[in-house]
Amino acid sequence: MSASPFNAQQSRALVAQLKRSQIFKDYEQAFRETTGLPINLRPIEAFDLPHHGDPKEAPFCALMAKSNHSCAACLQLQKRVEQEAQLQPKTLKCFAGLCDSAVPVRVGDNLIAFLQTGQILLHAPQKTEFTKATRELVNFGTVVDVKQLEEAYFQTRVITRKQYESILRLLTIFAQHLSAVSNQLMVEEATAESPAIARARAYIAEKHAEELSLGEVSHVVNMSAFYFCKTFKKSTGMTFTDYLARVRVEKVKNLLLNPHKRVSEAAYEAGFQSLSQFNRVFRRIAGEAPSAYRERFHGQESH
Repeated sequence: MSASPFNAQQSRALVAQLKRSQIFKDYEQAFRETTGLPINLRPIEAFDLPHHGDPKEAPFCALMAKSNHSCAACLQLQKRVEQEAQLQPKTLKCFAGLCDSAVPVRVGDNLIAFLQTGQILLHAPQKTEFTKATRELVNFGTVVDVKQLEEAYFQTRVITRKQYESILRLLTIFAQHLSAVSNQLMVEEATAESPAIARARAYIAEKHAEELSLGEVSHVVNMSAFYFCKTFKKSTGMTFTDYLARVRVEKVKNLLLNPHKRVSEAAYEAGFQSLSQFNRVFRRIAGEAPSAYRERFHGQESH
């Protein structure tokens, strides 16, 4: 059974949790200090400028954000970037030639957020480009202080294409880390949880390696299967089947930290009944094959 698609509300809640995490705070600070660029983790369907107010916001973009018309052009670019970055990183240029990039953060099949950076030029700012940009702004109906705007435009950070590709690679690696953290949060989330659901989760944690049915767990917590299904989904945001699958996948990941553990052994130890089912579920939840996951840790493929 596949997980239900992530919606904007779930994305906002998860992004808020991730932003409070130490791993995100540390990376955010290190990224800004090392690259001198803005960074933001944004939920899906966010309708705001990603870097407005960021300590590393480009002076030109900060001025643009003050005008409704130019701000609307920036928001349209954001929408395009996100539409085209659903599966892989995407970089687009704004009307003034500045680059903005989005890297998707995915948990299995679900797009849950975007990591964004940009507001840079890939070549030295040029007078002809600035003149073209100011003409665009006049067409938008924006009232501009040309001298102030030109000064800000020529302060724009210039980065070589190769350097920028490396920066986006760093963001892509971090997106994979956030994906793993998100999966753990989805398993561990226990807000507003009834004692019965807490007992059910504890029972699943204890018995996940065995053949575990919905009927068995609902019986343990003295609920009908139908009512348990409904209550469990409301409390955890997941079906019983998907929750059990995620618990088992986390167990497999932990077991595969041992370089001597075979993938098949880990799968059966975690409670999967067949390798084909295991491979399908692991790929859906982790976003990659078990062998690829293991290879990233040990540099070798296990069969």
